[in-house]
Amino acid sequence: MHTFFLVTIALTPGIAIAIYMYTHDKHEPEPIQLLLLSFFYGALSLGVNLAIAIPVDSFIHISEKNLTNQAFYAFGVVAFLEELSKFIFVRGILYRNNNFNEPLDGIVYSVMVGMGFATAENIIYVLQGGGGTAIVRMFSAIPAHALFAVLMGYWLGKAKFTHAREFYYGVVALLVATFFHGIYDYFLFISFVPGIWVWSFVSLLVAFILARKSVRLHQQASPFINPEKENEEIIIKST
Repeated sequence: MHTFFLVTIALTPGIAIAIYMYTHDKHEPEPIQLLLLSFFYGALSLGVNLAIAIPVDSFIHISEKNLTNQAFYAFGVVAFLEELSKFIFVRGILYRNNNFNEPLDGIVYSVMVGMGFATAENIIYVLQGGGGTAIVRMFSAIPAHALFAVLMGYWLGKAKFTHAREFYYGVVALLVATFFHGIYDYFLFISFVPGIWVWSFVSLLVAFILARKSVRLHQQASPFINPEKENEEIIIKST
C-alpha cells in the first residue's frame, strides 16, 4: 500500500501538467493516442539519458566545491544530456508526424515527452526518498522540466514552419532548454554557498514568463483559428 501511494503521488504532477497543456491546444487538438505515445517516448528518453550519463559520470571527476567543475557538470553533462535525450524523440520522431501541423504542436509534443521523462524520473526518486521527496519535486523539478519543454517546443514550432532557418531554430531549441536547465541545476549544485539556491527559482520564474509568452504567441499563430469563434469568445469575456 505504501509503495502504491508513493507511485501515485509520483505520477500525479506530470500527468496533471500534461492534461493542462492538452487543454491549451484549443484550435486543433492532437490525437490522444499520439499524446500518450509521446508521454511514453519521454519515459524511454530517460533510459537513453541513463545509458549515456552513467558511463560519462564514470569517466569524469567533479570537485563538489569547485564552481567551475559544477558549472561544467550542470550545463555540459546533466542539462545537455537530459535535454538531448528528450530532443531526440521530439525532433527525430514526433516532428515528422503529419499531426504536427501548427506551431503550438512543438510545445505540446515537447511537454508530453518532457512529462514522460520527468514522471519516470520522479518515480525513481520518490521510491528512494519517500513522500517528502515527492512533495518537494512536485513544486520544483517537475514544473521545471515542463518549462524547459515549453521553451524547446517553441523553437521547434518555429523550426517546422520557418523552413529557411529550420536547422538553426532546431539547434536553438536544444540550446535554450539546456541553458535554463543548466542554470536551474547549477545553483542547486552549489547550494553550499549560503542562499545561492534562490537563484534556481529566480531562473524558473524567468522561464515561466517566457513559457507563457511562447504558448500565447504560438496559439495566435495557429492556421486553424476560427475568426468567428474567436470573436464570440471575446464578446463573452467582455460581458
